[in-house]
Amino acid sequence: MNRTIHARAPLRINDIGGWTDTWFAKHGNVLNLGVDPPVEVQIKVFKNPDAVRERVTVHAENYGETFSFVPEEPGPASEPHALLRHAVGAFAIPMEHRLEISLYSPVPVGISTGTSASVCVALLGALDRLTDGGRSSGEIVSLAHRVETEKLGRQSGVQDQICAARGGVSFIRVTAYPEAEVESLSLEPRLWEELNRRLCLVYLGRPHNSTAIHERVIAELENGGPPLARLEEMSRLAGEARDLLLRGDLESYGRAMSENNECQRGLYAELVSREADAVIRVAKKHGASGWKVNGAGGRGGSLTLLAGADDALRRAMVGEIDSMAGGIRVLPTSLSIAGLRVWEVGLTPTL
Repeated sequence: MNRTIHARAPLRINDIGGWTDTWFAKHGNVLNLGVDPPVEVQIKVFKNPDAVRERVTVHAENYGETFSFVPEEPGPASEPHALLRHAVGAFAIPMEHRLEISLYSPVPVGISTGTSASVCVALLGALDRLTDGGRSSGEIVSLAHRVETEKLGRQSGVQDQICAARGGVSFIRVTAYPEAEVESLSLEPRLWEELNRRLCLVYLGRPHNSTAIHERVIAELENGGPPLARLEEMSRLAGEARDLLLRGDLESYGRAMSENNECQRGLYAELVSREADAVIRVAKKHGASGWKVNGAGGRGGSLTLLAGADDALRRAMVGEIDSMAGGIRVLPTSLSIAGLRVWEVGLTPTL
């Protein structure tokens, strides 16, 4: 082995204005938060003296699966782990290199925190270092989005890739999908710490799986149905939440979260699941300031809570949530200071 490249990218939570960063919305605003622990990617680079074509091996640790493939032939979108295959296939991997790629996410699979985008951004960042591409973070974001939408034909907004690359608190103006302008909010240190202390990420006990629901919502949006007004309201709430955070008004920021949650319910009632509502009832009982299902919503996935200012009530809330049935629990997270991070160790000089 002559090189080892590492990359990390944060997860995305509390996407106020989510759904408005999509092709069917065409334009909108999103305010989201990048959180750690991040996804982790490691690429070990070996020599390939025999010029073996199947020279990329991937260890998908969360799935307990390992597979090898030819990077120039990533296969159809129906292949298992097609996102990883096509991310690798986006680069010209030198024939003289054999790669062992390990990927790990700190949260359960399918949790609606933009994990696939974070993995893709981190993997592309590491591969860019390997191939001396020198791409900017914006170029990595664009490439990650194209892998999902063009190579795999998936529904994908732009906010998850941006959050993975930028971290922290991002206000995203989608001017004409997929083009976007991004503002990284600089919060006063005391406000950053208070927000960090009060945020809770709640896993709702099972993977996010609501493709059929989303297709029905998208069909209504395409036809100009009533949900369009909900998108406009969510876009407005994202801008309002940005201003509230910059003013340090966490109570009103929490209310904006909850209002956005009800807008999602207005798109389609099942976007806010029974499990999410059960957690929200516990949060209300313990004086939480706000709540919102993460991502597009639906069955499974996760929920972001903004606890109230009182530490004892926050701890009591977390304790009661952790005692709920069905695998519902609070996951440890903290606001990310940085976005995509790539570095290298090994026998050769770092670039």
